[in-house]
Amino acid sequence: MIDSYGRRINYLRISVTDLCNLRCRYCMPEKGIKKINYENILRLEEIVTISQEFVALGVDKIRITGGEPLVRKNILKLVEDTAKLKGLKELAMTTNGTLLREYAADLKNAGLNRINISLDTLNPMKYRHITKGGRLKDVLAGIEKAKAAGLLPLKLNVVLIKGFNDNEIEDFIKLTQHEEIDVRFIELMPIGEVRHWSLNKYLSNNIILEKSKELISVKNEDTASPAQYFKLPDGKGRVGLINPISCKFCSKCNRIRLTADGKLKNCLHSNEEIDLRNALRNEEDIKKIIINLVNNKPKEHKLEQGDYIDRNMIAIGG
Repeated sequence: MIDSYGRRINYLRISVTDLCNLRCRYCMPEKGIKKINYENILRLEEIVTISQEFVALGVDKIRITGGEPLVRKNILKLVEDTAKLKGLKELAMTTNGTLLREYAADLKNAGLNRINISLDTLNPMKYRHITKGGRLKDVLAGIEKAKAAGLLPLKLNVVLIKGFNDNEIEDFIKLTQHEEIDVRFIELMPIGEVRHWSLNKYLSNNIILEKSKELISVKNEDTASPAQYFKLPDGKGRVGLINPISCKFCSKCNRIRLTADGKLKNCLHSNEEIDLRNALRNEEDIKKIIINLVNNKPKEHKLEQGDYIDRNMIAIGG
């Protein structure tokens, strides 16, 4: 599929649940969220049907997200059925990693290709603080199980937060020296009810290059990826910078998002949504709806103008 600005749309991100076993401060509002009613959540077979329609239209990469996708019942069945879709080249998942110790091998056997793990600090006490109760040791154990299962290349997503983890930048970069791990620093985005908290904690990714002068720029083979990649001299892994605020990458955006309650979003930072769940249950022409959505994908977001979205990140999908 090609949108009206000539961008090839081949990437679908699917949130399978708005539930999570952590309460990260930049994702979950202080008072929590109102859970989506069960009957409004897409059934697993509906997710597969929608995925099949997207793949038939040219999508060849699907990422499963949440909330935390591994808390969704029968997630392995969904991975297995999705992995079988003819024409799909890559099936990935983004997770907080706390349940990977249990699931990594089974996910690989079900057909998952690779995994991204969200990890914002290497300090156990700070991890407990930012997640409101999480245990760093669970994530570290999950990382080892993911590596052992062959869910590679393994990517660690680090949300850069001023006054919280900016003193750990060098420690994260060192992880790439001796292991084939990509550490990707992501600028904090003002989304939903926690946007004011995020705006106060925002820090440009430029600080990464200022703190680590030895990093060498390397070519990113995935031209649609938002990440700029660097390496330490003789480093086995890479350091990625994802800059949605300081250097937005809308011109090469190749993705569409599907929320757990069946809403299609053609831009993360737009309030515009199409209700695909009701359309599917009413037996409407799903392909036509998808094509129309792609044709109306906006040229770019307007975060720099203070145009923020209402939905919380946990209700959209990471």
